[in-house]
Amino acid sequence: MTKTNTTPDVVLIGAGIMSATLGMLIKQLEPNTTIEIYERLNIAAAESSDAWNNAGTGHSAFCELNYTPEKADGSIEIDKAIKIAESFEISKQFWAYLIEHKIIDVPGSFIRTVPHMSFLWGDKNVDYLRKRHEVLTQCHLFRQMKYSEDRQQLTKWMPLVMQGRKDNEKLAATYMPLGTDVNFGNLTRCLFQCLQKREGVTIHFNHEVKTLKKVEDKWSIKVKECDTGKKRWLQAKFVFIGAGGGALPLLLKSGIKEAKGFGGFPVSGQWLKCKNREEIEKHDAKVYGKAPVGSPPMSVPHLDTRIIKGKKELLFGPYAGFTTKFLKKGSFLDLILSIRLNNIRPMILAGLHNIPLTKYLIQQVRQTPRERLDALKEFVPTAKLEDWELETAGQRVQVIKKDEKEGGILEFGTEVVSEADGSIAALLGASPGASTAVSIMLALMKKCFKEKMEQERWQQKLKEMIPSLGQSLGEDAELCESIRAWTNKVLGLNDNVRMNADAGYGMQDR
Repeated sequence: MTKTNTTPDVVLIGAGIMSATLGMLIKQLEPNTTIEIYERLNIAAAESSDAWNNAGTGHSAFCELNYTPEKADGSIEIDKAIKIAESFEISKQFWAYLIEHKIIDVPGSFIRTVPHMSFLWGDKNVDYLRKRHEVLTQCHLFRQMKYSEDRQQLTKWMPLVMQGRKDNEKLAATYMPLGTDVNFGNLTRCLFQCLQKREGVTIHFNHEVKTLKKVEDKWSIKVKECDTGKKRWLQAKFVFIGAGGGALPLLLKSGIKEAKGFGGFPVSGQWLKCKNREEIEKHDAKVYGKAPVGSPPMSVPHLDTRIIKGKKELLFGPYAGFTTKFLKKGSFLDLILSIRLNNIRPMILAGLHNIPLTKYLIQQVRQTPRERLDALKEFVPTAKLEDWELETAGQRVQVIKKDEKEGGILEFGTEVVSEADGSIAALLGASPGASTAVSIMLALMKKCFKEKMEQERWQQKLKEMIPSLGQSLGEDAELCESIRAWTNKVLGLNDNVRMNADAGYGMQDR
């Protein structure tokens, strides 16, 4: 066991989109900051941020129905949808700034215009979708969203979905031309390539952080070199644990009181990937349906146009599953080793409160290829089993935490857990994480770099990078319009698509 002589200002654990975003923000605000990044795999963005492991949807609440629940009185709640739409616009601003200032490469490699659609059938669901559209379009963030029950119009929007459908089905869809497909794997690697060229930044691949402990005013971190097995210690003033599902075990090892009571519930996923190029070319949209009762948000079924490695792909899913692994390339002991005396009660109680979820996951795990095809046929009635193959998707760990009323609750979303002195923070949870990474990391920095975030120099720089900072895009229509015009131009959005929704949609790869 050796000790390093280096004491970086910042250590980032995990080479995913969150660490990349935080590292880039810090380096823009304080160029002299020394940063070391530790990743146990041999490449950045190989877990949750990878294109095959991530939904790829630029989450803006355009099509995701779980962000607009129907309340008991029949009204539609849209506050969360507005918040998520605003957060994605903040991410777009930061990316546009980096591109405009030639800090990262051109955007065509990671973001493209792909319409976002919600598609439902049955009288009750159609009524819900109609009400949702009426309420959302009262807010300028969603004003361009179209709604239709007309079969001819629906066929223009999504020909593959309408092909072979029964004439007597009650159908409806919304169409948002401002939707995007984002390859977060490409974006993450691009950010790290830029960071690696900066003075004072070092990335260590094939290095696993084993444990960490507070020593006076610094964190002492034990790192293992995966290739050689050698272990060493280093110290850092600030630590961010952004290791996806691997964040929870490390947070628990830190021993901070704020981590007590937190647990994790792992959920795996699979896609059906289309192999028939003719079928793939018939579809150019992200079409989201409604999640089954008791299912996690990451299991919302969708027929998804993606661009991966420069090639157009068509996926359906994800199909949920259960494993005790916290990472796709993790250990089956991950769940067991995360159990502590202070979190076992919340975990048990959360499980008892979510029995429908358990039943749903069991059903998903037991699905046969024919049953998976039946689910696909609800979106693609003419689908054939030989045209699709199963692809393993990413691993997510949903947050379990203490609750005064329930004892323990299972939360879907993301949560930042930090020590009171701001010297360490971890990101737990999943969707819509990657799309809202910039907002999440800014919130983290307000907790962990409070004094600097209040300094005029940092505030001026933040406003330069994110012009809408401190203002509400959901309340200021003029500001929203100008921000979108700027980011869309810089990111190359909407110029590679025919924007007349009434005429259908055609995509050209840039």
